[in-house]
Amino acid sequence: MNVGIFTFDDIEVLDLGGPFEVFSVASRVKPRLEPGSSPPFNVFMVSETTAPVRARNNFIVTPAFSFADHPAIDLLVIPGGIVTAELKKETVIQWITSTAAKAQLIAGVCTGSFLLAKAGLLDGKHATTHWSDIAAMKSMFPNVTVEENVRWIDQGSIITSAGISAGIDMSLHLVSRLQSESLALATARQMDYRWLRDGHDTPPHTP
Repeated sequence: MNVGIFTFDDIEVLDLGGPFEVFSVASRVKPRLEPGSSPPFNVFMVSETTAPVRARNNFIVTPAFSFADHPAIDLLVIPGGIVTAELKKETVIQWITSTAAKAQLIAGVCTGSFLLAKAGLLDGKHATTHWSDIAAMKSMFPNVTVEENVRWIDQGSIITSAGISAGIDMSLHLVSRLQSESLALATARQMDYRWLRDGHDTPPHTP
C-alpha cells in the first residue's frame, strides 16, 4: 500500500514524522512476525515541488515527489501545523480533492483536518483536530460535526486525529485495521510507544 504524506512549509514535525515512523516500522516488523511476507507499506512524502520544505522550528525535510510525479496513493495522510497559507492555495486543495478521490483511505492529523474540511471531504461527517483549534474548526466548517476530547475518529474512508501524539495512535489503529492488531502492537513495542488503542481514551490535555 502506498502511503503518501503531504508536506508543506510550517508543518508540525511529529504530525509528519509520527505517521511516517509508524508505517515504516510496521513494514520492518512484519517480515519478522511473518517470515516470507512482504513489507505492507511504501511510505513517501509529497509536496507541491521537490524543493526542501521548512517545517516548524526550521526543521528541513525534502519531499520525495511533487504533485506532478508522485506514484498512485492508496492512503493519503494530511498532517497539521500552521495551515493558514495552505488553506488559501487552490492548487493544494484541488490536489487533495483529486488525490482523495482515488485513494482508499484519507487520514488527517491535527490541523490537517482543516485542509480536508476545506476540500469538502468532511461535510456531514464527524471529525476532530488539536484541542486548541476545536472552536476555530467549528466556526469555519459548520457542515462538519467537530468532536473534542477524543484521540481519533474513524469514519470509514476518512480518519482524523487530535494533535501530534494522537496521530501516532491513529496510525497504529490504521495498521491494526489494514493488517492486524498483532502487527500494530509489535510496531508500538518496537517504537517504545504506549499506544492508546481507543479513540476515546482520555487525551493528555483537556481544554
